[in-house]
Amino acid sequence: MANFNYQDIREAAYESNMQLPKLGLVLFTFGNVSVVDRAKGVFAIKPSGVPYEKLSPENMVIVDFEGNTIEGDMRPSSDTKTHAVLYKHWENIGGIVHTHSTYATAWAQSQRDIPIFGTTHADHLTTDIPCAPPMADHMIKGNYEYETGFQILNHFKDHGLDYREVEMILVGNHAPFTWGKTAEKAVYNSAVLETVAQMALLTEQINPNAPRLKDSLIKKHFERKHGPDSYYGQQ
Repeated sequence: MANFNYQDIREAAYESNMQLPKLGLVLFTFGNVSVVDRAKGVFAIKPSGVPYEKLSPENMVIVDFEGNTIEGDMRPSSDTKTHAVLYKHWENIGGIVHTHSTYATAWAQSQRDIPIFGTTHADHLTTDIPCAPPMADHMIKGNYEYETGFQILNHFKDHGLDYREVEMILVGNHAPFTWGKTAEKAVYNSAVLETVAQMALLTEQINPNAPRLKDSLIKKHFERKHGPDSYYGQQ
């Protein structure tokens, strides 16, 4: 491979990983962020098992789309092959986040989609947040992290979901993954997912029969932010 300089994605991966503890999305070493460089066919990802306070741009690991380490002295995150599968198959994403944040992970462990109960959810999605079913035994016995990528891909394909519109998923009995055009957007999505997951849990505790948000409000709130005539924020 050509002698590339990967400092830009190393720094971007470092900065994005450091947002996870600041946002309360990780405990100890749980979680990781990766940042892709499509032109070079690689991504930078957090090294495995290294506490966030000991991270630096220099110890981000450079990996290709097959999950092979291209540059770096440390082992990459144990979730690297999942990231690699998603980058290889979904060409419009620039960053991926995986955490074990409390509320989103609780929903993943419950094997339930997160219902769209309110406008906070509808500001970001027009659907329930999907939860992929637990992995099949033959996949677990195989290349587990690699198969996790296909667990996500297959759920989107089977349910007619577009990864460019739904930028998050719960992996059943596991935890959430989010992505975006940039690592910053992927981190943002991870924080939004955790907040919506907490709100949904509280909603069901207050009213176990709470109805889903009606379609007119879903449409209104999503389109005021993302529609052709959006008017939220500054132009």
